[in-house]
Amino acid sequence: MNEKTINLFQDKNLVYIATLMKDGSPQLSPVWANYEDGFILVNTAEGRIKHQNVLRDPRVAVSVVAKDNPLDMTTIRGKVVKLIPDYDYKHADKLTLQYTGSDHYPFKRKNEKRIIFKIKPERVFVLPELRMNDD
Repeated sequence: MNEKTINLFQDKNLVYIATLMKDGSPQLSPVWANYEDGFILVNTAEGRIKHQNVLRDPRVAVSVVAKDNPLDMTTIRGKVVKLIPDYDYKHADKLTLQYTGSDHYPFKRKNEKRIIFKIKPERVFVLPELRMNDD
């Protein structure tokens, strides 16, 4: 991945992940995510619709958009190659620090089990440097 894309994942930019429903239609969710060692890491909870979808079909699309410039964005197609337990909330806490500046994930639910989608990027689409008109 190029430096621009990696930088988008290191900031407080919301990430969108598209998974495929049983009937083939897309399902889209805003998520927190980061990029480490060649993989996109998306944190979610076991049993959510996106989790059910990737168990059936690991293909995903991910889009990340700069919070201060919606024209600064990247879209990635890839596959979930591994589901990693995050039952101790270490990754969720890391993303909480990145996105909010707080140390601990604030949305814990009783009996919720956090997991990480480890996504291998296969195709990366990067828009050229564009800025919105300030007029």
